[in-house]
Amino acid sequence: DTMRRVVRQSKFRHVFGQPVKTEQCYDDIRVSRVTWDSSFCAVNPRFVAIIVDASGGGAFLVLPLHKTGRIDKSYPTVCGHTGPVLDIDWCPHNDQVIASGSEDCTVMVWQIPENGLTLSLTEPVVVLEGHSKRVGIVAWHPTARNVLLSAGCDNAIIIWNVGTGEALINLDDMHVDMIYNVSWNRNGSLICTASKDKKVRVIDPRKQEIVAEKEKTHEGARPMRAIFLADGNIFTTGFSRMSERQLALWNPKNMEEPIALHEMDTSNGVLLPFYDPDTNIIYLCGKGDSSIRYFEITDESPYVHYLNTFSSKEPQRGMGFMPKRGLDVNKCEIARFFKLHERKCEPIIMTVPRKSDLFQDDLYPDTAGPEAALEAEEWFEGKNADPLLISLKHGYIPGKNRDLKVVKKNILDSKPSGNKKSDLINAPKKAADASNPQNDAKLDEILKELKSIKDTISNQDERISKLEQQMAKIAD
Repeated sequence: DTMRRVVRQSKFRHVFGQPVKTEQCYDDIRVSRVTWDSSFCAVNPRFVAIIVDASGGGAFLVLPLHKTGRIDKSYPTVCGHTGPVLDIDWCPHNDQVIASGSEDCTVMVWQIPENGLTLSLTEPVVVLEGHSKRVGIVAWHPTARNVLLSAGCDNAIIIWNVGTGEALINLDDMHVDMIYNVSWNRNGSLICTASKDKKVRVIDPRKQEIVAEKEKTHEGARPMRAIFLADGNIFTTGFSRMSERQLALWNPKNMEEPIALHEMDTSNGVLLPFYDPDTNIIYLCGKGDSSIRYFEITDESPYVHYLNTFSSKEPQRGMGFMPKRGLDVNKCEIARFFKLHERKCEPIIMTVPRKSDLFQDDLYPDTAGPEAALEAEEWFEGKNADPLLISLKHGYIPGKNRDLKVVKKNILDSKPSGNKKSDLINAPKKAADASNPQNDAKLDEILKELKSIKDTISNQDERISKLEQQMAKIAD
């Protein structure tokens, strides 16, 4: 029976990974040496962003995907933080907007010019201040525009409306110990967290309550990770009491026992899981490992099926994972990693071998597109929506992104607001109504000045035409 299980039918059994040629790598990059278990790299269909070593402050590089080869020492960086950058995340609804969390206790949101940086960027679009200790995690909401989550070493999770620069939800009493990671579910109605107290918690952020939790998810003391899968189950990685690396699958409706629990090996690198909801494949990249293992999640026993391992010689410092719409569908590419070495970033392409050149629709179901399904206000008011899907049949062509605009509310005008949206629209008008007498006087002044300038111009016009007539006479 077990033998029959081993040769299970799956179109992903033969997925293989291939590093790109040397000239397609990004070379001479001083990857950050901060001891923090984030992936240090974030990618989207336009750019690759990498946290780098920076003297005095924190910085990250943003390179257009095609800018491969040796990166000049003087290449511009994003460098507005006063302490090292610990985590970065591209906005899923705008390929030119990226958020960063730093040891300086702030979160910053940046707008990257369409063709990349020509000068270093020091001015964020907005600075989000609310954490009292370093911010190690930033994660955008998957379906609502301008909603960003941050988690800090103050054990607090804050959810921001980036469009107004406000903290709208502050979960500061749910974690008693360091938060290792936070993951949104598919429609962004719940988050799950893994923490140093060995608990995994499922939280409804808008109700500000813990919906489910599991103590001692993994018995070992080293860092864990927990992520939501598309079907609502939770996948975790951690360590056993004997320091073996484990992976497990949980149903949040009943966290007593795992659906599946597998022991892997005794390496001590923290396993970073990268999940593809379209194919239900999880890729595990251990920090300091030189391999990527991948598994398919199905609803038949043993639920977590080992597929294969991509191995290389060099250990990885961090890893970026390309969203589906950034892949080359003509080459049956189902995943692309950006592996960080000490001094370079090397793309690794995961492919399903197929003979046909036609579009393989079984490999590419419709995937999450770049349009937000909800506005921030709608989500905060309680609405949920699944990601808006797009077809990859003809490849993905990035469209124009609108600039991120931040409308700062008047903090002094802090009357309780009924409907946030209408307040935003009416705010400037109210301000104008308030100071009427002054405004009238100012308006009169401006009108007078306009009239006198217009008079001057018409006088000058007459003068010019007279002079021209005189010139004409002389010329005749």
